[in-house]
Parts: sequence; C-alpha cells; structure tokens
Amino acid sequence: MTSTPEYDPSTARWHKSSYSGGDGGNCLEVADGHPDLVPVRDSKQPEGPHVVFHAQAWATFVGSVRDRS
Repeated sequence: MTSTPEYDPSTARWHKSSYSGGDGGNCLEVADGHPDLVPVRDSKQPEGPHVVFHAQAWATFVGSVRDRS
C-alpha cells in the first residue's frame, strides 16, 4: 500500500491550461506547489469539486494525450 501525500486545497495556486482559449469555454486548471500531486479542476466551477492525481500518473496521461496530437 502506498501513502498519499498530504494535500491542502487552501494552498493551491491555480492556473489555466496553456491550451485553453480566452473565450471562457472548456478550460482545465491545475494547481502548482504540490510536488507529488497535481490537483485539477474545471475553471467554470472554481468552488466545485476537483480531482488530485499523483504526479507520475498525470505525466503519463499528458504524455499520452500529447502523443495523439
């Protein structure tokens, strides 16, 4: 069993994906400042739910998406 690093959402510094447009459409935001984790949320619902990925799982996902582009 692996332990999950601590995550305090109040310390998240959110920024939009570089692929998000400025028209307020579908935007993904990620938070910096958590070396082992990648918090992700929908920019249209900043107070809504978010998911937290382990950094390696996020890197694998992003790499897969990039390879399909």
